[in-house]
Amino acid sequence: MTQQASPNWTYSQVRELFERSLPDLLFTAQGVHRQNFDPNLVQASTLLSVKTGACAEDCAYCSQSARYDTGLNPEALVDVDAVRGAARRAREAGALRLCMGAAWRGPKERDIEPLVAMVQAVKAEGLEACLSAGLLAEGQAQRLAEAGLDYFNHNLDTSPDFYSEVVSTRTYDERLETLERIRAAGMQVCCGGIIGMGESRDDRIELLRTLANLPVQPQSVPINRLIPIPGTPMEDVEALDPFEMVRTIAVARILLPRSYVRLSAGRDGMSDELQAMCFMAGANSMFFGDKLLTTDNPDTDHDLRLLQRLGMALEEREHACAELEP
Repeated sequence: MTQQASPNWTYSQVRELFERSLPDLLFTAQGVHRQNFDPNLVQASTLLSVKTGACAEDCAYCSQSARYDTGLNPEALVDVDAVRGAARRAREAGALRLCMGAAWRGPKERDIEPLVAMVQAVKAEGLEACLSAGLLAEGQAQRLAEAGLDYFNHNLDTSPDFYSEVVSTRTYDERLETLERIRAAGMQVCCGGIIGMGESRDDRIELLRTLANLPVQPQSVPINRLIPIPGTPMEDVEALDPFEMVRTIAVARILLPRSYVRLSAGRDGMSDELQAMCFMAGANSMFFGDKLLTTDNPDTDHDLRLLQRLGMALEEREHACAELEP
């Protein structure tokens, strides 16, 4: 399935979607979802931290920032054998993609070759490879693409207006520039955000509108629910209304009809019923495995039981490949 150029969604159009009754919104989202995907299949990915902690950025939600005392022990870049083993276990569990996360502002030149080797190891195990490694300098995206990297993840996090409440060490424009480098290198874009950080509904509207109006819509859109980490500036943020999570997923599905919308961080604190509503709203991807970088995630057996209870199943590789065909 090819990704088309983005429409020009307006603020008022997106706000009208958010303000619909929940049954009406879910009905519309379900219709869009069924036009583009099998509503009974969920894509599974696994997330591996390949470099943990000691990050120079000041993202207010993050346990890995060196600026906050969160009790995290930093770890250096792992070796390629560890990545190869993680990829094999992910594939055996049913995942189609291994996503690697490196906690730094951006890779230095000396980091590119080890990252290339990791990408090649993941591909050799028959999985799609995704990397999240911060801002990319000129030429780095091309080298990763040549190594076979399928996706690069770089989230916008929130709206342009709320952004200053989240991070001060990188600008919104720098994030957009990295997205452009990913696209120009021919890789697919994984880009989403975090909700429940104290932002308003207007901020959620503008986040989704920005994603939908990118020159090419992201092929993968992770929607993270804030995990309030002790020691971070956001440790005491009031929890988001669960129905607002469902609304956000539904609007994302309508605005981004051909994107995989992924339930990402925060699932460990979501009930089975809330997750089921998110699938009904158009979410069709999730992370497998009991760890997401440094935070907890439901274990794989629990996720498989949930899908079985819902009469749903994991997407298999042959189906995923067919979805990506023009």
